[in-house]
Amino acid sequence: MNRLVCLLFAISLTGFAAAKEKRISVFVGLCDNATQGIAKVGAKVGDGNVPEENLYWGCTDGFKDVFKKSKSWKLVKDETATGDERILERMTFHHVTQDAVLVAEAWRGSKLADCLKATESSAVAGGSDLVAFIGHNVLMDGDIDPPATQANGNTAMMVLCCKSDQYFRIRQRNVGLKPALYTADYMYPGGFILSAALEPWLEGKSAEEVRSAAGAAYAKNQKIKVSAGTGVFAKLPLE
Repeated sequence: MNRLVCLLFAISLTGFAAAKEKRISVFVGLCDNATQGIAKVGAKVGDGNVPEENLYWGCTDGFKDVFKKSKSWKLVKDETATGDERILERMTFHHVTQDAVLVAEAWRGSKLADCLKATESSAVAGGSDLVAFIGHNVLMDGDIDPPATQANGNTAMMVLCCKSDQYFRIRQRNVGLKPALYTADYMYPGGFILSAALEPWLEGKSAEEVRSAAGAAYAKNQKIKVSAGTGVFAKLPLE
């Protein structure tokens, strides 16, 4: 009987370990007319020092707007005093049905290069199951050295900026990061894309299913055909 009890206890521990909380880190580089090589947008949504109305964070379809309204994610903490002048806001969410926590940071637009470096440093450190970058493709504005060390683990990457597959996939695969979602065209990296893509990812579905979810969400937002929306996202090679 004691041996049976020990066996059942061991099985329960194995199940608990297998169901550990997933951690998602999101880095949002605020849109900034003054310092980024972008097509100029309205002054309010293009002020990289003010997250509340920023195109990629606070305005309609920005990360904060989408996730605060989401029925899948619950806000548990919102910090504007982050201890780092480059990070203007930090939000923590828990998924309502999956065992997952998401921490997102709004980075000052003029510090976009630092935001990318922090994104990739976080990914190679291996503390998160998935790391996402949202914003302008800063590599279009100039070279930034890739991480100098190999990834500690198998962190998945989502890079939501224009033509990220061309600029990021090989760079990040070379240091051991796992591609999960990249873009193949110019696009608007609204928070609704990440929200849609995370659901199949959390369920352990394939990269193509993640791509399809992102494409459907993009098509709905942009009022285009689903096939066109899906084409915005790169078809990843089979692992």
